[in-house]
Amino acid sequence: MEVFVPDSGHYLHSLGKNTVNMQQKTTRNTALILPGGGARGAYQVGVLKAIGEIRGEHKENPFPVICGTSAGAINAAVMASHAHEFVVGIERLERFWRSMRCERVYRTDAWTVLQSGMRFAATLLSGGLIAANPRAFLDNTPLRGFLQQTLRLEGVQTALAQGALRGVAVTASGYTSASATSYFQAQQDIAGWERPRRRGVAATLEVSHLLASSALPLIFPAERIGNEFFGDGGMRLVAPLSPAIHLGATSILVIGTRDEKPDLPPDSPAEYPSAGEIGGYLMDTIFMDTLNADLARMKRINNTLRLVPDDKRDQTGLTEIESLVIKPSKDLRDITRAHVHEIPRSVQILLRTLGGWGRDWRMASYLLFESAYCGELIDLGYADGMAAEQDICRFLNA
Repeated sequence: MEVFVPDSGHYLHSLGKNTVNMQQKTTRNTALILPGGGARGAYQVGVLKAIGEIRGEHKENPFPVICGTSAGAINAAVMASHAHEFVVGIERLERFWRSMRCERVYRTDAWTVLQSGMRFAATLLSGGLIAANPRAFLDNTPLRGFLQQTLRLEGVQTALAQGALRGVAVTASGYTSASATSYFQAQQDIAGWERPRRRGVAATLEVSHLLASSALPLIFPAERIGNEFFGDGGMRLVAPLSPAIHLGATSILVIGTRDEKPDLPPDSPAEYPSAGEIGGYLMDTIFMDTLNADLARMKRINNTLRLVPDDKRDQTGLTEIESLVIKPSKDLRDITRAHVHEIPRSVQILLRTLGGWGRDWRMASYLLFESAYCGELIDLGYADGMAAEQDICRFLNA
């Protein structure tokens, strides 16, 4: 488990009209940020379970601001819809993930997977003359039905009305506008925002927003919202902390889905990377690299502010944002290797075809929506959360 405390990091205050007023520092709005990771999102549930137990008799929601991307968007939606009953939200999330099956997320029958592959092959071999219009390798129609049946998104408004939630945001990437759109449902004093290649749009969250945010490029089909198709939110979200800041966060807790131990360079010439390896590498980049860069930027701002005299700090337009990051203590690819045989046979064949089987289990780790694998990730997250008990208590009680 890695706990990263970037020295009570700071972040830009001048993010828009709805940001925290410098004269209102007594109000502490702690944000929960849940980045993407496909099946790796189960790890976040374990950390949340540990936080619930660490808080003991304090059952109220400690995260009035909740933001998520991709699979993290689904977790964020569940927690936001139960913000007025925090422990219930965690329990529902755990049941959701421990009963997970790949067929609940995407169609696993051989004919559907074969058809998808054939469309890509026909388009490639015909030089585009055959309008096969391949959309994605996997059909996530089951996920739409599952979310529609199980989510209680009307609970978001209930939590807002009861004051247990300040705002929730999920982010998706527009393929036409080439920008990140954070759809948020929040208190009335929260206004939308517009920045280069990213914006915040007020909306009543629906399943379509979650499907758009979690539409892994080429793996799952894009989702239409309004007139535009959207894909995974991590693709264009160059400032992953910004939606939380716009919703008024004064402190941020991030639950990552990747350990940060660097892979060592090969001792001998490596084989050329397969399409599957490159795809897994890109997903790794989408989900965590920009977040780490944003956290590093926040730390640099903190260090810079230390050099500014106290009587000049108010003129900088910067305000203090304390942060805590919890990440897996193990390489999740190692856990994937032990469970990869649980992936349906048709999807195994697809991964083998793309070169995403063996050597590097990154892509498989995002698609392994099976209960044993997800359960082990929950247990790891719980252990890591309990190991960070002192840091969590210090952070939430600051």
